[in-house]
Amino acid sequence: MKTAPGRAWLSSVRALRNRPFRALWIAFLVSSVGTWMQIVAQSLLVLRLSHGSAFALGCVSLCQASAFFLFALVGGSFADRLDRRRLLIVSQSTLMLLATTLGFLTLLNLITVSVIAGMAFLSGVILSFDQPARAALISTLVPQEDLVNAISLQSAVFNGASVAGPALAGLIIDHIGLSADFFLNALSFGGVIFALALLPTKPGLPPRREKLIRQIKEGLRSVQRDSLLLSSLTLYGMLLFAGPSLPLLLPVLAVGRLHITASTLGFLFAAAGFGAVLGALILGSLHTASLPLARAAVVSWCIALAVAGTSTSVPLTFCALLLLGTSQSIVGSTTSTLLQTRVPPQQRGRVMSLNSLLVMGVRPLGDFPAGALISGIGASFTAVASAAMVGVTGLVIYRRSRLPSRPEGGL
Repeated sequence: MKTAPGRAWLSSVRALRNRPFRALWIAFLVSSVGTWMQIVAQSLLVLRLSHGSAFALGCVSLCQASAFFLFALVGGSFADRLDRRRLLIVSQSTLMLLATTLGFLTLLNLITVSVIAGMAFLSGVILSFDQPARAALISTLVPQEDLVNAISLQSAVFNGASVAGPALAGLIIDHIGLSADFFLNALSFGGVIFALALLPTKPGLPPRREKLIRQIKEGLRSVQRDSLLLSSLTLYGMLLFAGPSLPLLLPVLAVGRLHITASTLGFLFAAAGFGAVLGALILGSLHTASLPLARAAVVSWCIALAVAGTSTSVPLTFCALLLLGTSQSIVGSTTSTLLQTRVPPQQRGRVMSLNSLLVMGVRPLGDFPAGALISGIGASFTAVASAAMVGVTGLVIYRRSRLPSRPEGGL
């Protein structure tokens, strides 16, 4: 009985027993810490250049979102056509170059909001190819019995890195400056490129040579035919669109409501990140995607967002963000798991491009009207209204949707 907790912990990270997956997972974790450092630095830089305008933050997010709407489906198709390892090496190297450029422009005081917006669009284009390739590659590195766990662990990487990334970002900004975060993010891509270089040239299934449009339509039809995937994607998309992202909401709350420093702001970001790790470990230990758990997570997400948006207490805000991160991680990991386990392996790049479109496209797109609302009526009212909107949408979707029978080998 004494070893049960240890066995439960090992079960929640069992995919890490696979050496290629473990090496790449660690590299992506380090890189994601750098990415979060850049997110925090970029948000504060935009606020500094725009004299505290949340609308300016929304405009930058809109630029990145537009790139995903233009290229996400194309990027997913390329992930099924090309060597995913080589595609990722190119995308990671390009992202390294963009981060370095931002660092030098900031250091030399040549940066403007319009330049940041342009760089956000370029990074969105690159990530449109990077994200589907990353998700599809991961699924080829582990055996089938560890796939759900690997997906949960991979889903936890970006959100989990926010435990350390924002806290480090705040400390570095306070003691060194904004440009240092951009340079450190650029450096973090080196580990991913090295880990990718050690992988086999063509892991997994061979690429299929079809017309691009036909490939995209084939992937969309697979999702359209599965009502469970449609309802899950719709709810997750609404959560991401209606809920203002933390890089938009937290800096505004920090300045106007909580009156905290950049270091404290970083630790509030870390609360949501720790919650995201907890949520991914909960789902990964279950061996399957639990829809009742996802439904409960939507309810707790709505409550947490409303509390975080209206609280004037840093400890209460910290607890609310912890719950918010846990809830969103469970909903997001469930959606990602369903996408990868209910479609053929050769279509995973294309269907995962839909997940990338939601996370990297729909979320920033939602930040544009959210930024306008925050500027016009305040962050607290916006948070409460967003929570109510997602709650009503979730109630309607789950009352109307019927759970289909599980496909053989599915969930």
